[in-house]
Amino acid sequence: MTKSRGKQLVICVDNEGYEASLEKRKVYVTLRDPAADKLDMLRIVDESGEDYLYPKSYFREIALPLAVKRAVLAA
Repeated sequence: MTKSRGKQLVICVDNEGYEASLEKRKVYVTLRDPAADKLDMLRIVDESGEDYLYPKSYFREIALPLAVKRAVLAA
């Protein structure tokens, strides 16, 4: 479980300007980044498999049952 600490799941609701990197309605993993928070950004693991900063307004937090969250993070 320590592996998922600091990770959150969000869903993309906008990808304007980032069409190659983000898909609307797709669930993404965020990584905790206090510096990004101050800039209203989220650190997202995108389609490339790397983590980059994207506008926080492009995503909505989602709450899933713990077993589902673990399964998504392990996939």
